[in-house]
Amino acid sequence: MSDSLDSRAGGDKRQRMRVSDSERQAVVEVLKRALDDGRLKMDEYVERMEKAYEALTIGDLEQLHDDLPTGAPASPAIPPPAPAPAPAPQPVYLVNSPPPVPPPTPHPGLRGAYVDLPGGLKVLWTILFAAVAINVVVWVLVGVTTASVPYPWPLWVAGPAGAALFGISAPVVQSRRAKWEKQRRQLPPTN
Repeated sequence: MSDSLDSRAGGDKRQRMRVSDSERQAVVEVLKRALDDGRLKMDEYVERMEKAYEALTIGDLEQLHDDLPTGAPASPAIPPPAPAPAPAPQPVYLVNSPPPVPPPTPHPGLRGAYVDLPGGLKVLWTILFAAVAINVVVWVLVGVTTASVPYPWPLWVAGPAGAALFGISAPVVQSRRAKWEKQRRQLPPTN
């Protein structure tokens, strides 16, 4: 009889022990698994999770998950994936031939510099042209409706931004064309 009283007193003492943050987090993980398995509804999960983070003793935590299974959930057996087929053997040619030469890139010729620009600069030039075009249309409309020639303020939109963008674009186009010329010189002559 004294054994049962001692074990009950030991159990009471354990129930009153303070819990750590890691123990709280472990209970929240058990609750999350139960939610994922469909054993808890979302509102039950949220309520129990709040209580888990507010729990002070082990007894408080055990009340939150004592109606849930403690082991890993039984998952349906997933068949292993079928092995990938072996790749077909590639033929080996023992002919001493030079590596294939890439086809020559066409010369830009008389194309505009816009074609040689990288995509980002093309976008910036397009935005600038659109902004200048809108400003010129507004300027013309103002001039027509007032029957006079207004101050050419669209130049202030086109000038500084255009000059800055040209200062970036010109070296980029020049380096791309120089790179193309270098590649062209390295290609063997075609008959």
